[in-house]
Parts: sequence; structure tokens; C-alpha cells
Amino acid sequence: MAASSEAGQQIKIVLLGDGTTGKTSLATRISQNNFTKKYDQTLGVDFYLRRLELPGAVQVTLQVWDIGGQTVGGKMLENYIYGANAVLLIYDITNYSSFDNLEEWLKETKKVFANSDRPLPYMMLVANKIDLEHQRTVKREKHLEFAKAHRITSHSLSAKNDDLVYQCFLKAAAGVLKISLTSADLDTSQKVIKADIETEKPASEGATVLLPTKKTVSKNKSVICSLQ
Repeated sequence: MAASSEAGQQIKIVLLGDGTTGKTSLATRISQNNFTKKYDQTLGVDFYLRRLELPGAVQVTLQVWDIGGQTVGGKMLENYIYGANAVLLIYDITNYSSFDNLEEWLKETKKVFANSDRPLPYMMLVANKIDLEHQRTVKREKHLEFAKAHRITSHSLSAKNDDLVYQCFLKAAAGVLKISLTSADLDTSQKVIKADIETEKPASEGATVLLPTKKTVSKNKSVICSLQ
């Protein structure tokens, strides 16, 4: 269940997938409306924040966890995933192996919650880089088959072009809170709202990961916390 506070609902969204699939680009796009062509590998986990408003004037703070693509099977991965309200399984449509490896990322997620009293988080399959449609190696049919086989929702977007990014996170937040969205809701303008949140770094390996000190997200700035 999503946590609540005076600022509204707080939802932890974990981005999983191989390196170079665009997880960091997606996180910076939704939190800062920014994109950089320079690739820097994420080591450990980075945190980003974004406030949204869902139908019914429901205020939501998204805690977006950008998990390094090299950490599949890593010792800290379980701690990063634990407590997630939503998990986005992200792949690059031009890199078939990034799609093929999602089975392992999904398996890691299910393992974390198998012996937990928490339900499996809201799951979404996300195809990134649709701006490179001419280089696609993962057929849409494969995308839909994966989503159907694992009974999860799916979405396609481009972090580079900011195409359908906002809608992806809106759908994830609404899915967690079981709020229905209309076409008009998905067409809502993407305005960044000031956000306050309390976060904590995991003290050591094996510790439960929470989210350090109160931070603020302004119109052109997001909170980014990096753990390695």
C-alpha cells in the first residue's frame, strides 16, 4: 500500500532493466523534464521525485528509484526493490537482449515479495526509444505476448522526445491507487508541482531501504540521491 502524508500519497516506483535501456533518462525526464545524450552508468541506485495530481484531486509524490542495470542478482538489489508500490520493467526496442533479460528482472522482483507479507507491486512493461522505430528489433507482438503472459500492463514511450512519459507514470500511480483514468486525464498537461518528501539512505548491506532528510522539488529542480 502506498504511504500517506500531509503532502498526500507517497508511491515508490522502481525502474528495472539492463544498462543503456534509458532508465536514468526516463527518471530525469519525468522529474526535471530534461534529457542528456551523454551516457553515465548508474552505480547502485539514484532517487528522483515528482508530484502528480490524479482524478479526484488526489495528490501523489512519486519516489522514482533508478536501479543500476549492472545490479541484477546483486546483493543490494533485494533491498532496493523491497517496499516498491510499482515496478517498471524497461527495455530498449532496438536491443533484443534487453527485452529477453526482463524475465530475470521479473524473477528478481517476484523473489523479493515471495516470502513477504506485502503484495506483488503494480507491474508495467515499458518499451523505451520508440523514436528509433526504424531500428526496432523487438516486435510489438513480442511486447504484448510478454505483458499478457505475466498479466502486467504495458506502455511504450520515448524518454528522448518526451513522448508518453508523463502518461506512463500517471498510469502507474493510478494503478497503484486503483484510480480509473479517462482519455482526458491522460491528456492532462505535464506541469511539475513542488514536492516535499523525507528519505533515508540504507545504512549498510542487508538493511531495509527507506527513503534521507526533507527535500524540495521546485519547478526546474528535482531531488537526486545516489547510492553506490
